[in-house]
Amino acid sequence: MKRFLLLTLSVTFTLIVIGTLIFGPSFVDNQINQISPHPPFEVSEKAQKLHKDLLIGDWHADSTLWNRVLSNQYDYGHVDIPRLQKGNVALQMFTSVSKSPRGQNYKSNETSTNDNITSLVILQRWPIKTWSSLTERVIYQASKIHTLAKQDSQNFMLILSQSDLTEFIKKRNFNSDLIGGLLGTEGSHALDGDLKNIERLFNEGFRMMSLQHFFDNKLGGSLHGTSGKGLTIFGQEAIKEMLRLGIMIDVSHSSENVVQDVLDLSHEPILVSHTGFYGHCPSARNISDSLMKEIAKKGGLVAIGFWKAAVCDNTPKSVAEAIQYGIELIGAKHVALGSDFDGAVLPGFDSSELIAITHELLEAGVEESDIRLVMGENMLNYLKKNLAN
Repeated sequence: MKRFLLLTLSVTFTLIVIGTLIFGPSFVDNQINQISPHPPFEVSEKAQKLHKDLLIGDWHADSTLWNRVLSNQYDYGHVDIPRLQKGNVALQMFTSVSKSPRGQNYKSNETSTNDNITSLVILQRWPIKTWSSLTERVIYQASKIHTLAKQDSQNFMLILSQSDLTEFIKKRNFNSDLIGGLLGTEGSHALDGDLKNIERLFNEGFRMMSLQHFFDNKLGGSLHGTSGKGLTIFGQEAIKEMLRLGIMIDVSHSSENVVQDVLDLSHEPILVSHTGFYGHCPSARNISDSLMKEIAKKGGLVAIGFWKAAVCDNTPKSVAEAIQYGIELIGAKHVALGSDFDGAVLPGFDSSELIAITHELLEAGVEESDIRLVMGENMLNYLKKNLAN
């Protein structure tokens, strides 16, 4: 009887473990990457006509963190190829998350706080080398996009250079379903403290690197860390190496002192890949309007997020209002989209529903020429000038 009981317990435990490994990743993804329930958005005929004719680009989505096969359409999460196509998205930056502190918040996080991503990596059965190396984590995520480009070339193309970008535009003129993807990091703790990893990640396809995430790191202070400091010596050397290789620099999540230091050091325009404007939404997530003006003055782009902490709500109307504020503050040529889809935020729509933003911008009286710039032409123009050769 005792032996039977032990066998029963062993089998039960094994089934629980197997069930967790099989269904756990999709369950976690489904719980974390939701959208607010809403009825179908009403859009005008004018918006439908204009949206169909737009080139749309998004500077920030964390979709490679999850175990979805992006060629397939899902009923959870925010991004996959079919939904990008439905939303008429042409360009999508895929940003790789490598560390996120437990209890993360927008005000203050300790650098040493236990990491949320490690448990997710193990649950999703990523290669063992990713369990302890942040560099390996982002390389593994990049490999998903490389595989997608090889296995679904009719619908997806990875863009690594100016020649790739030119080829993509030519192909999309004949195939409007083609999505162009790029690779970026969510914080340069992904370097594992080694400057040599900048070139290694460049060789793996990364063309944009953000400097911080929710905590201070070896490069400098986070907007949500504890020090508020600017670039360290290591951070200055990292910036110089990124500029040497032609890597685009993203200061979303960086402290205001880091942002100012990067502006002083960089001879190239910089990005804020997902954010809001403090003057529109006075949130701890957003840096000052004065810094945004400096970024724009030096040719940079500010990409507007789709969640509450960035724009004080998560509706298409609130995103459109933030965009309109940005146009008035820094000019239409410096505003773009940076959704933060699949980034553990709660947007009010997914990538298939971007037409709702077009509709709200038209309703707000934004000029069609400015809508074209913000929705994607600014991203394309920035890449034409700043993507590595």
